Amino acid sequence: MLAFSAVDEEKKIGTVTINRPEALNALNLATAQALQNAFAPLQKRLDLRCVVIKGNGPAFMAGGDVEAFAHDFSTTDQLINGLLDALCPVVEFIYSAPFPVVACVHGAVAGAGLSLMAACDLAFACENTKFLLAYDKVGAPPDCGGSFFLPQVVGRRRAASLMYMSEAWSSPRALENGLINKIVNESDFEKQCHQLVAKIAEGPTSAYAAYKKLVNNEPNTLKKRLKQERLAFCAATKTQDFQAGVSAFIDKTQPNYPGK
Repeated sequence: MLAFSAVDEEKKIGTVTINRPEALNALNLATAQALQNAFAPLQKRLDLRCVVIKGNGPAFMAGGDVEAFAHDFSTTDQLINGLLDALCPVVEFIYSAPFPVVACVHGAVAGAGLSLMAACDLAFACENTKFLLAYDKVGAPPDCGGSFFLPQVVGRRRAASLMYMSEAWSSPRALENGLINKIVNESDFEKQCHQLVAKIAEGPTSAYAAYKKLVNNEPNTLKKRLKQERLAFCAATKTQDFQAGVSAFIDKTQPNYPGK
């Protein structure tokens, strides 16, 4: 299974695991749809007190599957639409769920992975985690709410550094900039994350739900932004910059962007 969910019925904690470790959990269409399906049963669980999203293998998520973008540039926009048909409902659920959603991340957190993490209420990261927006690497704007959440979480200037200056942040820098809440030791990452999440699940869930509703009070604005991001990304797939970026990414070379 490319993604799956489970529920600790005693503690009422749901866990969603992205499970494409051989590709660093990069999102192809099948993985995106599996992620949507993994979240689906949790949306019906009004008794949950917390949900965790994590990645199996060496990374949380290395973004989109760029090789899939290059199969036929004339139809890449169709692939993007399919991906976002699956991922946008996940982002909206994370934003509006009546309980905290926690990202427990390690390895690489890039592209859509960074957008999804930023959408979560809390983020705990392993000490060796690397964070990068990475959309600039393929000549595309962010999707999955990246342009909505990142400026809110780290501020407009720092978010701009991730996009325009291709900055890659270490865990300490991510903590300093407010991108994550806590750094967890690599040696007992799973155990410490479990303890942190369990403590949250033991808290006043109704108060957490009220707080989250007060803070995340623009669901229509998010929905509008997700639509805008989709249009912008699909338009980008028709540019020479996108083709140059994707080709260079696959070839592991520096892109030569024509600027159009």
